[in-house]
Amino acid sequence: MRVGIMADSHDNMHALKKAVDYFNRSKVMHVLHAGDLVAPFTARELSRLECPLTIVFGNNDGDRLLLKKVFKETIHRAPHQLQLAGKEILLLHEPDNLEALQASGHFDAIIYGHTHQVAVDREATLAINPGECGGWLTNKCTVAIWEVESNEVEIVEL
Repeated sequence: MRVGIMADSHDNMHALKKAVDYFNRSKVMHVLHAGDLVAPFTARELSRLECPLTIVFGNNDGDRLLLKKVFKETIHRAPHQLQLAGKEILLLHEPDNLEALQASGHFDAIIYGHTHQVAVDREATLAINPGECGGWLTNKCTVAIWEVESNEVEIVEL
């Protein structure tokens, strides 16, 4: 199962379009967004995804009531636990307590954002930060593809 991972899009519609197009071309079966969409109008681009989407709120997601209204059951408070392809996944925004969560042994993978820095840590539990989709801080729009069965992670600059 191929899973698309993104975070910190921060209303950059051009970057979101590139990410959605890439995920659709890559035939991912699910997309995880680790927070900081920021505004509800991002739903226009994300609705073009050809697979299910799961989102957690980030610290810059201001209008949470309207985001919840627009994204309905797709968006959740962080941390959010879900199962994909038999794997227990923890989706969160801020990586507080990341090392303790990895050491807990409760999860097969932890997906996070907030730092805007790409990170793939395999020391204990797999932890993936796809970097920032929005590109505002690093001038790089990055996303990740996680091959769940092989546990391979590819970071892609769009």
